[in-house]
Amino acid sequence: MKLDHHQNKIKMLKNISMSLFLLFPILSTFSQVTSSIDTTLIRIGEEIKYTIEVQADTTDLVLFPEGQSFSPLEVIESYKVDTSYFDARYKLIKKYGLTQFDSGAYFIPSQRIVINEKPFTTDSLFVTVRDVPVDTTKQKMFDIKPVIEVGDPPFDYSKLFWWLLPFIVLLGLTYYFIRRKKIKEERERLLPPYEEAMVALEKLDASEFLRENKSKAYYSSLTEIVKRYLDREVDDKAMESTSDELIERLLLHKDSGHFNFDSETIRKLDAILKRADLVKFAKMSLDEYQAQQDRSHIEAIINETHEALPEPTEEELQQNEAYLEMLEKRRKRRQWVYGISGVMAAIVIAALIYGSVTGFDNLKDKIVGNELREFAEGRWYKSEYGTPSVILDTPQVLIRIGDSVPENMQPVLQKMAVFALGNLKDPLFVSVSSMQLNQSDQEVDLNLALDSALNELESSGAKNMIVKRDDFETDKGIKGLKAYGEFNVQVSENKMLKKKSTYELLIFAQQGGIQTVLIVYQDDGKYAGEIRNRIINSVELEVAEGVSKKES
Repeated sequence: MKLDHHQNKIKMLKNISMSLFLLFPILSTFSQVTSSIDTTLIRIGEEIKYTIEVQADTTDLVLFPEGQSFSPLEVIESYKVDTSYFDARYKLIKKYGLTQFDSGAYFIPSQRIVINEKPFTTDSLFVTVRDVPVDTTKQKMFDIKPVIEVGDPPFDYSKLFWWLLPFIVLLGLTYYFIRRKKIKEERERLLPPYEEAMVALEKLDASEFLRENKSKAYYSSLTEIVKRYLDREVDDKAMESTSDELIERLLLHKDSGHFNFDSETIRKLDAILKRADLVKFAKMSLDEYQAQQDRSHIEAIINETHEALPEPTEEELQQNEAYLEMLEKRRKRRQWVYGISGVMAAIVIAALIYGSVTGFDNLKDKIVGNELREFAEGRWYKSEYGTPSVILDTPQVLIRIGDSVPENMQPVLQKMAVFALGNLKDPLFVSVSSMQLNQSDQEVDLNLALDSALNELESSGAKNMIVKRDDFETDKGIKGLKAYGEFNVQVSENKMLKKKSTYELLIFAQQGGIQTVLIVYQDDGKYAGEIRNRIINSVELEVAEGVSKKES
């Protein structure tokens, strides 16, 4: 499977490289496509009407240039196509509004029109852009304004909030789990109901409620003690019941035989609860003696209820033991959860601190990795590829993926070599091709070769291509052509990479040889641009013998 994939990759790159050196005669019917402009002289900012006229059959598919392909002029408007029918053929007229904001002489570059997937190019046109004359006697002139110091931009608190939000959520969750743990531990450390009630009565005796004449606070505590005891031992709804509801529920328990309550005990409790309601809600005042009597009755009621409770059976004791064992396992499990949560919280806090100091982009690269950053910051290699050789710096040494001349090209080609790093789907793809011709004096049309290369690149998976063209010259003065722009990479029949790829294609022709450099990368706004500039700026070529460096 890997071998087939490698062979397909070699075949694709060979096709791209071979298309760059297409030297067979190309039958062009340029009479189908003409171009013109309404003027060759404008002032700065004025509009030039650039017209492309195409005569085609009614079944032909015609694609006109789109985007800023008229550089160094700018497209200010792309007009709708005007279609007319003439002599059993369509006549298509497409107009563009162009301008330039710097004075000088400019060439409008050749434009690429595709008819049924076959490319046609228009002639380049010459225009002159002149300055707008300024009458200084009427137009008042002003001195250049002095430099003004500008303070730092205001701090963007919204960005700070979004960075701190995960930290705040983490703190909130940590507090919630710690608080929940403490509440559960407190519940597990509770005394048995009877002992808890006795301790609460002793604390009530030691309080200053009666001496300070705080009858409401005293009776509130007293009724809460007895209700809490009954809630834990007799009826789990005692705490949320009113006085009348509690008495009714105790009578139901007595009648059903769940608990052997004495009727006198229930009557005493009813009387105490009603007095407590009068003290709490009707602000009735009771003397200290009555309060102490009620306290004694509450203790007696608790004792009688405790004695009336049935003894736990052996089965209940076993269930209680199993319950305690389950609580112990749950406690250990919680300890593990809290320990892991603590470690994760520490990692997140450390990551936030590291990110705030070194930058969160740097943190992201450290965590998820960034292949382009590794290329940019790693070791680079300067190597020569092919004959005539292409010399350039790359983050990895390019691998030779083909050196055999196809049978149909052997009458024209003497030698060829293709080298590559990665493929179109990778964050960085670099391809270098070099070819030596059988006839060193054979002329090569770089424009046609570049068109063919772009078509082959599109058939290899580059879709929705934006193409811009320009001349290119190395640091040592060797001239060539450059095509650059963006495209989507098709990874399957119905799927493309979400992020667009940026490409730059260089092609050179010397007597006896043709060389190309193709760079395709997914622009991350930082490292990709650095890598591209470093590779492009390092490109140098072996000059064929007897050929001037200025010869293209």
